[in-house]
Amino acid sequence: MTPLDFFKALSDETRLNLLVLIHQLNEVCVCELTSALELSQPKISRHLAILREAKLISARRKGKWVYYRLSLALSPWHTATIEHAASAEQHKIHMKKLLSVKQEQCC
Repeated sequence: MTPLDFFKALSDETRLNLLVLIHQLNEVCVCELTSALELSQPKISRHLAILREAKLISARRKGKWVYYRLSLALSPWHTATIEHAASAEQHKIHMKKLLSVKQEQCC
């Protein structure tokens, strides 16, 4: 993946937020992401599909739920860039929401 393709995939705020949250928790369910970002499931799923097409994330199905994680094919440069983005204050707010959702076990 070229740097241009990487940044194009992250040019949308929702996709950037999704990628950061997935990175921080290693594996996340769609229902957790919808609660953390307070967005509809179709919108989250559409953006996750774009991240999957860009090969930034991978998915696994468990029953009716789909769990997402960062692609193992990401280079250290990609991971470092995502980690740097995760240090932004707005991502810390989303992370707090996601952790509260994880405690409730929505899926």
